[in-house]
Amino acid sequence: MSLKRREFFKLAALSSAALATNSAFATDDGEVLDCRATYGVLVDTVVCIGCRKCEWACNNQHSLSTEPITAFEDKSVFETHRRPHSKAYTVVNQYSDPATSKAYTMKVQCMHCNEPACVSACIVGALNKANNGPVVYEAWKCIGCRYCMVACPFQIPAYEYDNALNPQVRKCTFCIERHLDEGNRPACVSICPNEALTFGTRQELIDLGHTRIRMQPDRYEDHVYGETEIGGTSWMYLAAADFKNTELPTLPDDAIPQHTETIQHGIFKSFVPPLALYGFLGLVMHSLRKTDNGQEDQ
Repeated sequence: MSLKRREFFKLAALSSAALATNSAFATDDGEVLDCRATYGVLVDTVVCIGCRKCEWACNNQHSLSTEPITAFEDKSVFETHRRPHSKAYTVVNQYSDPATSKAYTMKVQCMHCNEPACVSACIVGALNKANNGPVVYEAWKCIGCRYCMVACPFQIPAYEYDNALNPQVRKCTFCIERHLDEGNRPACVSICPNEALTFGTRQELIDLGHTRIRMQPDRYEDHVYGETEIGGTSWMYLAAADFKNTELPTLPDDAIPQHTETIQHGIFKSFVPPLALYGFLGLVMHSLRKTDNGQEDQ
């Protein structure tokens, strides 16, 4: 991975700032978010028909594949459980309700958490929570440590292991490049033919989810997944069966950074004194060398 001189100094400044302030989580402009107003998507698996058009739209938006949309009509892919990877930021999997044996499908991608563990784990600020909701990745800052991949409770960030020259972390961008604030919806939401994906503010989506559950309690499990899990997520789900039957993990309500940052900052603090000592010794040695050279010249 190449790093230009200017980028190196920028990176060093960012790292120093993080150590000095003990802050590993912030929005892109340092503001505290009101996540009721940030954008999100409600995934209604009860009405999802598993057409996989969302997969095609995502690939097309990010130039990940040249496969025609007809290729995504192949439902044999449901025979194997799939995960998002560096060439596919979202995938649709099929599950079976053990109570009724009825099959249903679910799209998975980055959840764009309210308090993202990946952002907290990133030691150089390459991942940030944008003030309108998406978790944004800036490749130029990334040093390839992949702590974000370890930290994510949904195991979403993927790494370009096949890219030897400039590997990057890859995941759903929430289509922030489509300018969500101008009313443009993510590509997957725009193409969904059955309105299984609804875009809006997070509070609107939570209200919508509970309304659907209240109006049709026989169709929906009484749970909006992502409303409270690990402090809440931007992408939330409705289903007819318990989510433990899917790949969405059972998680506590507490945000992960609330627990990990204390440990993380303790580790960083222990690095600062040795680094300062080595820096001081380097300065002393440099000064002594200059003095010796001066005496030799005289």
